[in-house]
Amino acid sequence: MSDPIATIETEAHAAIAAAADPAALDAVRVAFLGKSGRVTALLKTLGSMDGEARKSFGAAVNALKTGLAAALDQRRALLESVAMEAQLKAERIDITLPARPTRTGSIHPISRTIEELTALFGAMGFTAKDGPDIEDDWYNFGALNIPAHHPARAMMDTFYLKAAGRNRPMVLRTHTSPLQIRTMLGQTPPIRVIVPGRTYRSDHDATHSPMFHQCEGLVIDRGITLAHLKGCLVDFLRAYFEIPDLKARFRASYFPFTEPSMEIDIAWDRKTGTIGAGSDWLEILGSGMVHPNVLANCGIDPREYQGFAFGMGVERITMLKHGIPDLRSFYESDVRWLAHYGASPLAPVTLHEGSAP
Repeated sequence: MSDPIATIETEAHAAIAAAADPAALDAVRVAFLGKSGRVTALLKTLGSMDGEARKSFGAAVNALKTGLAAALDQRRALLESVAMEAQLKAERIDITLPARPTRTGSIHPISRTIEELTALFGAMGFTAKDGPDIEDDWYNFGALNIPAHHPARAMMDTFYLKAAGRNRPMVLRTHTSPLQIRTMLGQTPPIRVIVPGRTYRSDHDATHSPMFHQCEGLVIDRGITLAHLKGCLVDFLRAYFEIPDLKARFRASYFPFTEPSMEIDIAWDRKTGTIGAGSDWLEILGSGMVHPNVLANCGIDPREYQGFAFGMGVERITMLKHGIPDLRSFYESDVRWLAHYGASPLAPVTLHEGSAP
């Protein structure tokens, strides 16, 4: 007659070795060690045995039970190790490979030009100022020597707003010059500021936008002359365009808030559009000595103080520097255009201080 303990032990170990996953192994455990398992059934037969036989048989069954439990634990640990190794192999990342390329944003050309203007004029001692986009008629026109009947108002296509209980009409500022007035009213000379910011005029085509950016500058002090104006702006233009010998000329013009007033032209080639080359001239910005009426309107004695002011279109100088043909491209949000003309956010603004002779 065969030994039931040896038979069960042999079959159990064979089943444990054949279990390929934790679920199959648990089925083997239930079949042999569960409440209705074969080893448990052997233990239930002890009640019908005599004392010495019961003792001997019970010890053998308990040894079988302990051995099978240990074999099950060993097999479970092996299966878990194999499963973990397979998972690690499937999810393996080669950390020696370069990272996947990611698309990074870029600084808009207008924002980068304003950063350059702030840096370049900041190196000359100018402070950047900012002010409201909505101004009243006096700051935008009256204080700048442009009264209601003045023909210069016809030069600006103004967006007028409802006065909303004010004595003077409100406008979207047509230039950043109102902040020059605010600065002179709130600060005693010497004054040296630039005002980059948004401006608004009712005009829209390839070279004009109803919203655009200007940068104006103002210097007020004793003994300021045209020589200071010329030196400041020539140095700026040569640094901005990175052309040390850029030719510039001052041409008489008219602005109601400066006297004398001058347009500044730079050398360029009309056929190729190259800045600093050829025998043609390109108008680049307006300037002049601050009109005595403007100084007086701000409580500054024009017999004691003089100053100069200048203004330029930010989009215009950006288009010239980077060869951008259409102003409307700045506001179309074309990511391809922005990727081409945008600046790296990690690239610092270069002052080009060593470029001027």
